[in-house]
Amino acid sequence: MNDKIRNALLFVCLTAGHFLLAQIDKKATKETKNLFQNLKTISQKHILFGHQHALEYGHGWSNELNRSDVKSVTGSHPAVVGIDFSDFSGRSKEQLEKTKAILRKNVIETYERGGITTVSWHFNNPASDGGFYWKDGISKASMSLIKPGGSHHEEYKEILKTIANFAHSVKAKDGKLSPMIFRPFHEFDGDWFWWGKSQTSSEDFIAVWQFTVSYLKDTLGVHNFIYAFSPDNRFNSEEEYLERYPGDDFVDLLGMDDYGDFGRDGKYDLEAGLKKLKIFSDLAIRKKKLAAFTETGLESIPNEKWWTEVLLKTLKSENLQLAYVLVWRNDVTSTTHYYAPYPGQKSEKDFIKFYDDPFTLFEKDLQNIYDTKFNLK
Repeated sequence: MNDKIRNALLFVCLTAGHFLLAQIDKKATKETKNLFQNLKTISQKHILFGHQHALEYGHGWSNELNRSDVKSVTGSHPAVVGIDFSDFSGRSKEQLEKTKAILRKNVIETYERGGITTVSWHFNNPASDGGFYWKDGISKASMSLIKPGGSHHEEYKEILKTIANFAHSVKAKDGKLSPMIFRPFHEFDGDWFWWGKSQTSSEDFIAVWQFTVSYLKDTLGVHNFIYAFSPDNRFNSEEEYLERYPGDDFVDLLGMDDYGDFGRDGKYDLEAGLKKLKIFSDLAIRKKKLAAFTETGLESIPNEKWWTEVLLKTLKSENLQLAYVLVWRNDVTSTTHYYAPYPGQKSEKDFIKFYDDPFTLFEKDLQNIYDTKFNLK
């Protein structure tokens, strides 16, 4: 492409109101690139609603066709559906294949309906027992062991190959691979996971992150991922937020997980929560990245006006530009562990108001999210 054509295309993009966004994978599939662009467009005037494990199970049910608690309340699935790669390591081959089959169906069906998948990774420690949590006397500080040159680096590469194989397998009926927002090593500024701050130096964290992204996209050929960076809420400035940031070439989306400021244990500090959202929302605008409220929620939702008077009011403040907000899962058997309402739950009416607000978007509101012809229904 010569300079004259390139400059002409640049002019067209700018005058059409498009963004010159800093997506890290230059070989990303067309659908992944379009999703990236459309999420940025959405974030200027709206926000998508997401729910973790929304389609796999809910309050008192599991594995039912085309069901979610959100759909049971509103008539629409959430726009963003969370899944997890937690069973992609430290499990038997049979368990791995079973999990992959369930998740593959989930991801493809979400793509074909026009929804979006985001992937968290509760990564079972590859160098010790203890699972994904840090357990004193059991867990090892393993980020230094899985980085290049570490004792468990080759094992880590095999785990990434499992993830890559899955990414290559989510091919829909149209022959396209379903894009996913991949969010590894989340809440890394806390101490509850083995990759947490007290167990991992900044240098080792950054080394593992950079290797993970490079190996997936450049060596294993994964081109349907958008990479999300999401600490917990333990920062109060841009400098603190960026303390373990691996660099603009390794991150597509800036996020935050924050339950503590939004009512956990009855404690609210919405001013602090908003300040933190504003920090990385502004940072994403400046860096031409995406931003999202990657996890939040109020367990059991005892505040029946939480959706409109806490969450929505905050999201509409300070000119935030967030592509989506995701609340955590609804457990199958627990009577208290749920973060989205189900029919009859005390916040159900307020959630419908949240759903009806033009600012919030659910799956039914989206059309052609993976296309340049994207619009809202």
